[in-house]
Amino acid sequence: MSVTTSKFGVTKDGAEVTQYSIENKNGMKADFINYGANIVRLYVPDKDGKLEDIVLGFDDVAGYEVNGCFFGSFIGRHGNRIGDAKFELNGTTYELEKNDGNNNLHGGTPGYNKVMYDATTTENSVTFSRVSPDMEQGYPGNLDLAVTYTLTDDNELSITYKATSDKDTLCNVTNHSYFNLKGHNGGEITDHYVWIKANGFTETSDDLIPNGNIVDVTGTPMDFREKKTIGQDIEAEYKPLIIAGGYDHNYALDKEAGKVEKVAELSEETSGRTMEVYTDLPGMQLYTGNFIVKEDGKEGVEYTKRTGVCFETQFFPNSVNVPSFDSCVIKAGETFTSTTIYKFC
Repeated sequence: MSVTTSKFGVTKDGAEVTQYSIENKNGMKADFINYGANIVRLYVPDKDGKLEDIVLGFDDVAGYEVNGCFFGSFIGRHGNRIGDAKFELNGTTYELEKNDGNNNLHGGTPGYNKVMYDATTTENSVTFSRVSPDMEQGYPGNLDLAVTYTLTDDNELSITYKATSDKDTLCNVTNHSYFNLKGHNGGEITDHYVWIKANGFTETSDDLIPNGNIVDVTGTPMDFREKKTIGQDIEAEYKPLIIAGGYDHNYALDKEAGKVEKVAELSEETSGRTMEVYTDLPGMQLYTGNFIVKEDGKEGVEYTKRTGVCFETQFFPNSVNVPSFDSCVIKAGETFTSTTIYKFC
C-alpha cells in the first residue's frame, strides 16, 4: 500500500487543501483532507465485490467549510454536549460558546473540522496534527493533537487519537462520519440492522444533557443487544426518542475500561456489507441523522433526514459536570491516547 495525494481545492482564506488517499489489496479505499482532517470518501466492497462510497460528504472544500451536519468530521476539543456551556476545573469556571441552545455542542468555534492540519504519511496511514492554542474555543491549555487514520488489509479503518496539553484540560475527541452501507446515495438507513453492546444509556434533560442517570434498556426501544433494524422502534412513543427526533443517545458500553473491544455492529442485507465498531472508550453516541434537512452532497445527491447513521465513540456527554461519569480531563503533561476501529466484513 501507499498514500497518494491530489489537490482538493482552496479555502475561502486561500489555503490549499490536499487529499490523501489510501487503497488496500482488496480495493477498499479511503480519502481524507488536511482541511479539518475530514473523511471524504470510503469505498467498501459489497457481497459481490462491487465498491461503493459509504460515507456522506461533499465534493469540494466549500461544502466542508459550511458542513453544519459534521459529515466526516474530526470533532474536538470536546465532542457532544456540555450543559450550560460551562465547566469548572481546578477552581476556575470556563465559559464556552452557546451553540446549541444554552449548551455547547462539539467544542465550538473554530471547529476542529474547520482548521488546517499538518500531515505526515506512512505506507498505509496519514496523521493530521496541530496545536490547539490555550483558550481556543474557551478551553485551557495548548493542546498538541494528532489523529491518525490507518487502512489495513483486513478492511479496517483505524482512528488513533493522541494529545498532550501544558495545562489540565478536557479532551473528548471523536469522529462524526455518517455511514450508509447501501452507498452515500442509498437513501434512508432505517433498514440497516444495528447491534450495540450496552445495557444502558445516559438519561437526558429535554435539551439532551445527561443528568447522571443510566437507564436500563430492557423493555425499551433503546435496546439493541439483539440485532434489529433502526426503523423498527425509531418512531415509538417513548420520550427519549421523541425529544431527540430519533436516536441521538449515548450508550454506556458494556466493556472493560481502557480495552479496545467490539461494541457495535451495522449491517445491510441488499449490499451484504457489515461494519463492526471497536473502541477503548466508555460511551458511544448512536445518531440517526435526525437533523439533516436538505444537504447538497457528493455527486449531486441530496441528503435528507436519516440518510446516514453515526457511531461516535466518546466519554459520556457532559461528563465534566457529572462526577459519577468517567472523566475526560487530562492532566498537564499527560499523554492521552485512544483508538476506534471501523471494520468492514
